[in-house]
Amino acid sequence: MPHYRSLRDFDWTLIALTLALCGVGVLQIFSATHDNPTWHDSWWKQIVWVGVGLVLMWMVTLIDYHNLMSQSTLLYGLSILGLGATFVLGKTVYGARRWIGIGGFHLQVSEFVKLVIVLLVARYLSDRKGDRELEGSDLVKLGGLVAVPLVLVMAQPDLGTSLTYLPILAIGVFLAGLRWKYVIALAVLLAVVLPVGWHFLKDFQRDRLVTFIDPMLDPKGRGYQVIQSKIAVGQGGIWGRGVTRGTQTQLRFLPMAPTDFVFSAFSEEHGFVGVVVVLGLYFLLLMQIIQNAQTAPDRAGLYICMGVAALLLFHLLVNVGMVVGRMPVTGIPLPLMSAGGSNILSIFLMLGLVNNVRLRRFVN
Repeated sequence: MPHYRSLRDFDWTLIALTLALCGVGVLQIFSATHDNPTWHDSWWKQIVWVGVGLVLMWMVTLIDYHNLMSQSTLLYGLSILGLGATFVLGKTVYGARRWIGIGGFHLQVSEFVKLVIVLLVARYLSDRKGDRELEGSDLVKLGGLVAVPLVLVMAQPDLGTSLTYLPILAIGVFLAGLRWKYVIALAVLLAVVLPVGWHFLKDFQRDRLVTFIDPMLDPKGRGYQVIQSKIAVGQGGIWGRGVTRGTQTQLRFLPMAPTDFVFSAFSEEHGFVGVVVVLGLYFLLLMQIIQNAQTAPDRAGLYICMGVAALLLFHLLVNVGMVVGRMPVTGIPLPLMSAGGSNILSIFLMLGLVNNVRLRRFVN
């Protein structure tokens, strides 16, 4: 087992920023659910998940990320089996079969597939010989590997989570180098696939994609979530209404306040100032991950760190855009703040990978 110079070699700044965001999330979950009998215990469950996440982060740092990458094929196979098992053993919630019950808990397999895709993309791109740009065959192979779990997750149906796999692939391809002819070909392919893909979406998914453009078309139905979210954000003003004092949140006009719309609830109760502080924490977290990418000992470490950064940025942009009516409602959680164990654990595992890359700089 490798020896590190000291505990100072851990990225304590990364850990501190992560825990700060988790702390804000726990506070907001408590505020949004303290008088809700259905969710009243979700805030302390979130604390438990964070604690478990820290343990998993520590465990991931003990295993050289090169060894983890060497097992990416096995992990990929297990991921596909897990996604397949979800269709058979999964629990249906809100019309989607996404969770598998394990004891008294429910885990979302698709969340942990993100970690596998990060490792898989990093391994494929770092195993290439020389510094040549990616060829069409590379794009087909790598795109096919990502497409299999993506399609399985879309079939659950879970469009939001499936889309989170794409930023990992995109940043890896961008960093590896891509000829312009392939960029143009991908743009043309996307222009063709999107209209065709529209016909494969569920009715509620189509409604979400259309409603965000003009939620007032159906204010009491399809547009209700977006309208209430925008009201909550607007009512926050400069300083916010205070913890447990947000009217939209406390009177339960705001749907899914502890999960998908936790940022709306936070904006109402902490205002513009609170939003700036939280977005600042996210910015610093992303910059810390990118710094680790810049100082990575090899290209594999670079791909891992940037894959994690791209995924978190995608989550942040889509969720924040969703709650202010600039993105469709896709159910993508806000990293480290939304209530839910699977997402928290997967993010801590990925941040553990980032710390893993950092620590390998100090191996004797």
